[in-house]
Amino acid sequence: MNITVISVGKLKEKYLKEAIDEYAKRLQRYCKISIIELQDEKTPDNASEKEELQIKNKEGEAILKSIKDNSFVIALDLKGKMLTSEEFSAYIQDLGVSGKSDLVFVIGGSLGLSQEVLNRANYKLCFSKMTFPHQLFRVMLLEQIYRGFRIMKGEPYHK
Repeated sequence: MNITVISVGKLKEKYLKEAIDEYAKRLQRYCKISIIELQDEKTPDNASEKEELQIKNKEGEAILKSIKDNSFVIALDLKGKMLTSEEFSAYIQDLGVSGKSDLVFVIGGSLGLSQEVLNRANYKLCFSKMTFPHQLFRVMLLEQIYRGFRIMKGEPYHK
C-alpha cells in the first residue's frame, strides 16, 4: 500500500520532525509512506472572509496538483466522520482489499481545506471536534496510521 500525507505548512519544531521521522520509519514495515509538505499562504491579521477564502483556494490548488488521478483521497476535516482506532484500521484494510492501494491523506493549513479539495476527497475523516495545530496533527495522523496497521496485523500496540 502507498500512503501519502499532504500537509500545508512547514514543520519547524525539531521534536515534531523527530516524531514524524520515527513513525515514518516504523511504517516502512507495512507500507510505502511519503510526506509532501506544501507552502502555506500567509494570513494577515484581521483577514476578511474574502481574503481567507482566497488563501484557502490558493493552498487548495497546490494540494490538488499533488494528488494523482487514481489516488483515494481522505481529507482531514472537522465535518468528517469520527472513527475509533479499530474502525480506522478496518477502513484502511477494506480499502486495500478493494484495490485502493494509493491513499492520500490531506491536512489543510490553519484556515482548513478549500471546497475544491473537499469535493475531490473520497472520504472525510475527523479525529476530534477539537482544533489542533496542523504541525502536531501530522504526528497524530502518522501515529494512528501506524496503530491501524498494528491492529490489522494483530500485533500489540499499547506502549
